[in-house]
Amino acid sequence: MGFCFVAACSIPAIADVNGTGGINAPDQQDKPYLILISLDGFRWDYQDLYETPAMDRIAENGVRADALVPVFPTLTFPNHYSIATGLYPASHGLVGNRFPSKDRRSFYSLRDREAVEDGSWYRGEPIWVAAEKFGMVSAAFFFVGTEADVGGVRLSYWNSFDESISGNRRVDQVIDWLAMPDDRRPHFIALYFEHVDTATHRSGPGSKRSISSISRVDGYLGRLLAGIDRLPIADDVYIVIVSDHGQTAIDRNAQPFLINAVVNLDGITVVDHGSVAFLYLPEPDRQRSEAIRTSINNAWEHGRAMLRHETPASWHVSGDSGFADVIVQAAPGYAVYSSRRQMRGASIGDHGWAPEHREMHGIFLASGRRLPGGKRISAINAVDVYPLMMEILEIPLTTAIDGSPSRLADLLAPR
Repeated sequence: MGFCFVAACSIPAIADVNGTGGINAPDQQDKPYLILISLDGFRWDYQDLYETPAMDRIAENGVRADALVPVFPTLTFPNHYSIATGLYPASHGLVGNRFPSKDRRSFYSLRDREAVEDGSWYRGEPIWVAAEKFGMVSAAFFFVGTEADVGGVRLSYWNSFDESISGNRRVDQVIDWLAMPDDRRPHFIALYFEHVDTATHRSGPGSKRSISSISRVDGYLGRLLAGIDRLPIADDVYIVIVSDHGQTAIDRNAQPFLINAVVNLDGITVVDHGSVAFLYLPEPDRQRSEAIRTSINNAWEHGRAMLRHETPASWHVSGDSGFADVIVQAAPGYAVYSSRRQMRGASIGDHGWAPEHREMHGIFLASGRRLPGGKRISAINAVDVYPLMMEILEIPLTTAIDGSPSRLADLLAPR
């Protein structure tokens, strides 16, 4: 299953890199506990459209946002890591699920185990690293970045992603962690469920499979809540639930735009997502980039090709950020591919469209004793979750972030 307690593995001892070594510092043992839960692909309106009793209980006892607005691109890895760090992808380095390094000599991919576990790809200070540095044991049953050594620090407990591990088993492990002795009990725990995203990719939003997956993950949450209720520390446990993005259906009647029909792609690395395509030139070439952009825009009416500096300011795409030389963003529901070959196995439901598109928005729920009950707030940004989590754990912000330090933290009652 890939489970690893750092003190028992062939990994450098956490104590050598300013972590806990699996033991809470004495002055941290009375601090609260936080579980960060990601429901991948859970759209902002699913809770209202379908039966979700566990999520409803959390909302009734805590805070619910109208939506969580994802970062660009609206893909799994960039958004999870933005939630974990309070940084936009240009700052934290994960500019996609797959992308080349700036020098084009290496490549990051969510399916490349070596890359995923290589901490050199990850910048910023994720919440679990901050916790470990401040003497708090941290744990994760899957979450982007938790399998890597980030800044020389690993979690005390972590797992290599394996979708065959049941949701119930993941939940039961979290309960077991929370039942550990005070000196070893994790104060921060990340938990991830991919089921809604997987089902909706295959069958589309609103399909029986998608609706069933929503009920399924809500059942896992119900199991978690019941387990927490049985623990003596139940009143000290906070829960934050997020999703990385929403989902929408691809218009099956619309012909996807094929980039190679109008552009010579020789020597260009193209990362296809269906909703968006990223074109990386072998070396900087402003003239060729502009020619590619113009050729695509002259031939296509259901999307737009842009150079980095032409993207909307709200996307936070900086020049020296690792983003593609040319970004080809389809309009909602439309698709773009580098070639017909890349269309094989295309999803029925998808994400990756512009973050301002409503159906790309995710969820945010939070409960705990310092949070108000039954409070509804306006939409928040993905980068605003980090400072709230730091405040819950009573850890000071010591690194620069892009999110608002007060947007959510101000909801908390005084300690």
